[in-house]
Amino acid sequence: MRILVVGAGATGGLFGGRLVQAGRDVTFLVRPGRARVVEERGLRITGLGENTVLSPKLVRAGELSGPYDLVLFTVKAAGLAAAIEDVAPAVGPGTLILPVLNGLHHIDELVARFGEERVLGGVAIVMTTVDGDGDIRRLFDLQSLTYGARAEPAPAALAQVHAELSGAGFDATLSTGILADMWGKWVFIASLGAVTSLMRGTVGEVADQPGGIEFAEAVVAECAAVAEAAGYPVPAASLANTRAAVTEPGSPRAPSLYRDLTAGLEVEGEQIFGDLVDRAHKLGVAVPLLELVRLNLRVYRSRRA
Repeated sequence: MRILVVGAGATGGLFGGRLVQAGRDVTFLVRPGRARVVEERGLRITGLGENTVLSPKLVRAGELSGPYDLVLFTVKAAGLAAAIEDVAPAVGPGTLILPVLNGLHHIDELVARFGEERVLGGVAIVMTTVDGDGDIRRLFDLQSLTYGARAEPAPAALAQVHAELSGAGFDATLSTGILADMWGKWVFIASLGAVTSLMRGTVGEVADQPGGIEFAEAVVAECAAVAEAAGYPVPAASLANTRAAVTEPGSPRAPSLYRDLTAGLEVEGEQIFGDLVDRAHKLGVAVPLLELVRLNLRVYRSRRA
């Protein structure tokens, strides 16, 4: 199976790198700047005692020829539109597309361009970053990829996709309820991102202040209410884990959105919060705290422009 990984950053580089290590036929679609780094230094995965150096196949936009069997989209929301056009020559009648972006809005964009039957649902759980040298640095020992058909009947090639992704050095799960999985992750990352970005502090810094835990619990409740109204209630155990993650006193936890925000970088405000608030309004769910987060991040984006 020919696999095209769109992006070789913190997420795509990690999962694509693991697939390369496992002997899969993987090519990375990368921008010229990223290509230069990987060609000069190799695709390096470090942290937690690891120091892996790989020399994967690379291709730039405009160099794609012929269809791939699986296209793994790992870009952030801001790069999706350009990536869709870059990837188009690699998508044939039998190609399946597996996006692991945050939220759900990207599904609509991919379906509009490539068709309902080609686009799977996916959830990536990983905590990595790209350091100043361009290396992928693992922060925690989390490496899981969950995927599945968004509707029945499932594509015939999905079983082969599962076989290719399994046994490659990360947890690979074929889900029969991938939309629920995607909503569950959305509730988690929106809760964590809202608490830390609005308060400009780590989970522990917020929880340690009077009213901090109550604030975090209210944020989780709003996120969960939107998911439930959409028809994908988060299971009680998962919701309890989310509450625990965002209310732990002393916790240094902070999501990538918070790290990007404090570094003055672009953040996925609309992908994670704008779309969630829009869906809440359509469903008649009151989300005043999420509205504040969206406004806060829009002001931040405006100041960066």
